[in-house]
Amino acid sequence: MTTNDSDVSVRLDNRVRLISAVLACTRLPEQNQQRKPHGTHAHARATQKRLADLRAHEAVVGMQTLLDRGTPLEAIFSLGMLLRLPELMIDSLPPWAPSDWDDKLGDFYACADLTAWWNEEDDAWQKSLSETAKVFRNVQLKPFFEQFFGGITDSLLFIPNISFPTDQELGLRLAGTLATIVPPRLAWGDSAPWPFDEDPAHVYRAAITQYGRMLMHSYLRQHADQAAAVTQNGLPVGDQLQAMYPTWEEQLTTVFLAAAVAIYLEDHVSQTEANAYVLVERKARGMTVLPAVIHVLRRYLSEREAGRYQSLIEFLPVFPKQLRIAARLVSL
Repeated sequence: MTTNDSDVSVRLDNRVRLISAVLACTRLPEQNQQRKPHGTHAHARATQKRLADLRAHEAVVGMQTLLDRGTPLEAIFSLGMLLRLPELMIDSLPPWAPSDWDDKLGDFYACADLTAWWNEEDDAWQKSLSETAKVFRNVQLKPFFEQFFGGITDSLLFIPNISFPTDQELGLRLAGTLATIVPPRLAWGDSAPWPFDEDPAHVYRAAITQYGRMLMHSYLRQHADQAAAVTQNGLPVGDQLQAMYPTWEEQLTTVFLAAAVAIYLEDHVSQTEANAYVLVERKARGMTVLPAVIHVLRRYLSEREAGRYQSLIEFLPVFPKQLRIAARLVSL
């Protein structure tokens, strides 16, 4: 569905639900819990139980092989989105995909009787859809991003996911569309995750982070020569972030996205939500530089409004220096 007066479309997609159902039969759910124990949605738990007898199915074996090779979930879901409905066929499988994997996925779909299962669970899925659509009502994200990246022609798609993965957000670049697949926010311990509409800040953060990452990567590729000249100036992001994100592009993208989320929350949700987000980022990822990045990007937006800049690439040459100055001022 397209939310009222929003440039973000919110919908369910059976291809996403199919890939999620296959993941339920792999070791991924157990590994997710080992990484961070958490309560999962009732539908995810019920899907695992219902499909337990299909763990040896060829589609599951192929999926586990991909996971064992370290294939990113973004690549797996992007491939799944190439399935033609309703026949569940892919015109040309990439070399890294399991042999005849689309046939195997179609067979899994039939063996699991997923149509009947999703009909049984339709209330839960429709609830996630309506909750998310409510959050995006009257929300315009493209104008926010265009302040930094210029005109955006891709459509924005948000897919709420109450199946697997339960603790990871995904960003997919599809033909003419930037899509993000997002689970509900995790609650404490074994508690059920939050309903989407009870924490709009979680939804906005996920959307801005995933869309923004794809837009930034594309933007830097488009302006590779100009960006290369700037990379000679290191970013004062701190030892912890440098260890987590060793390249200049990763560091820039990480601090930019965090600051963009904070700015959006402050302007469109509340100062309280923005402050809470900044506090969590500083504690969880050691992003002590975040207040300074916010200050510098606020200055960029002000100077852009005054006509000095048209997009971020014109500002990047002075970004490292301004960030160092702002970091010193903020620390005083």
